[in-house]
Amino acid sequence: MAIIVDNDTKLVVSGLTGREGRFHGLRNRAYGTNVVAGVTPGKGGQDVEGIPVFDTVAEAVKETGANTSLIFVPARFAPDAIYETVDAGIRTVICTTEHIPAHDMLRVYTYIRPKGVTMIGPNCPGVLSPGKANVGIIPAQVFREGNIGLVSRSGTLTYQIGHEVAQRGLGNSTIVGIGGDPIVGSSFIDILEKFEADVQTEYVVLVGEIGGDEEEKAAQWVAEHMSKPVFSYIAGFSAPPGKTMGHAGAIISGSSGTAQAKKEALEAVGIKVGTTPTEVAELVVAAAA
Repeated sequence: MAIIVDNDTKLVVSGLTGREGRFHGLRNRAYGTNVVAGVTPGKGGQDVEGIPVFDTVAEAVKETGANTSLIFVPARFAPDAIYETVDAGIRTVICTTEHIPAHDMLRVYTYIRPKGVTMIGPNCPGVLSPGKANVGIIPAQVFREGNIGLVSRSGTLTYQIGHEVAQRGLGNSTIVGIGGDPIVGSSFIDILEKFEADVQTEYVVLVGEIGGDEEEKAAQWVAEHMSKPVFSYIAGFSAPPGKTMGHAGAIISGSSGTAQAKKEALEAVGIKVGTTPTEVAELVVAAAA
């Protein structure tokens, strides 16, 4: 199995005719993802190397049976693209778009949650289930299939840890980059819950960073609900107080949201925390050996 994307994924790419949408949509298809359609208003009837393009997501769903959406749309149009996708009946949405205003994402969040939509992002690398499907911008070539679930707020740290796991002979069930914005579609807990229910996943790595309290909430949820071993890495031990570091959500206030506070919360419930990406990879590999 896997979570979120797999062999049954039928992908529609909003913005497929744009430069980034085309590049990554075709790259996802080359990996083996079933990319069935693209959507660009006013360009219906065209195609991108054999992938049909529709004017609306509803038309794409009707004609192709698309069940998963990848959003490559500029920030000012991305919320409407998400609404359109959800209204067309798609329940898995992955949005890579950066710089969506927080108040717009708050409206999106309150709209999609009651509908049971799984949304990853925005400002995220996407989701990869090695050997099955790649939806987004994750460099699939550095990963291999296995039994380690990986969920992260950071894209590049995800790549490094997954690659180090692969170099040691193990692999991942699914890699999920939830995004680094203050408001995202899925939390750590949402993804941990899916990994807990997934038969392929036997171990989980959680990659956090400074800012907010999502890692602390995740630690408490793991203590109360998780039966599978969880390992972690927290980025930002050297971050200056009060500074945003890379992601819009990576800002600390006083002692709240610091890397040390998150490390302590995770270790308090028995989660081993690596001090470097290499160390956390070695911890999970040792446990899985």
